[in-house]
Amino acid sequence: SFSQYSPEHVTGAGEDINPSEIVFPGCICLSASCTAATCSCLRHGENYNSLCINSLESETGYARPIFECNAMCQCSESCQNRVVQRGLQFQLEVFHTDKKGWGLRTLEFIPKGRFVCEYAGEVLGFKEACRRIQTQTPDDSNYIIAVREHLYNGQIMETYVDPTYIGNVGRFLNHSCEPNLFMVPVRIDSMVPKLALFAATDILASQELSYDYSGRSHNLPGPKGDGEVLKEDKGVKKPCYCGAKSCVSFLPFDSSLYPTPRKESCVKDSEFVS
Repeated sequence: SFSQYSPEHVTGAGEDINPSEIVFPGCICLSASCTAATCSCLRHGENYNSLCINSLESETGYARPIFECNAMCQCSESCQNRVVQRGLQFQLEVFHTDKKGWGLRTLEFIPKGRFVCEYAGEVLGFKEACRRIQTQTPDDSNYIIAVREHLYNGQIMETYVDPTYIGNVGRFLNHSCEPNLFMVPVRIDSMVPKLALFAATDILASQELSYDYSGRSHNLPGPKGDGEVLKEDKGVKKPCYCGAKSCVSFLPFDSSLYPTPRKESCVKDSEFVS
């Protein structure tokens, strides 16, 4: 049902915010590249220099958001705080896997910490996201991702993205219990985050690219620690075929978009701390 390629988010049903509208003021840095000590954009959140270490080695496993310099900023186009906005930098290929349908792999070496691609699609309102999820059949693939950012004041900011009909290469990424990518919310022009995927490790040419649909926090083995699917979970969770040694046997499942449990459905559910 994929019908339109878009490298960036577009406004979908139930959402009033235009993801491409510039609403953030720009920094007044006159240097070629901004520094955290003086740049108003860098003071908002994480910076790219410490992103990889913090996101992979923190106790929570969560990545803090990033605010890139935008079109209103006075710094140069070569600023180190302009990464995701430059788009794809590596050659990627969509291919057909043995058990997981379509997948995405790299045709060249990707060093750890480098930006790989976005997970772009229609930005939906909560009710529309629920409606689309609830009309899916057990045989349908689900591409909707629910991103929840836990703010310092206790509030939760939610973003729902669906690349089913309009999206980019990110929609072909499969889940892995030992992923080689991790997702970070990156804001450039507005509060609607770009869902940016970075290399969690060095990735060799021809390797499949994957990330953890649960945001590295919720897809845990059962009480016995052996990845066994509990009896009450059978028929609800889809089997995982990632092949990792630590595979928990099923894909992450988030029931928040369902009034009642639906059989064999899966919602990507990533959480982040701001």
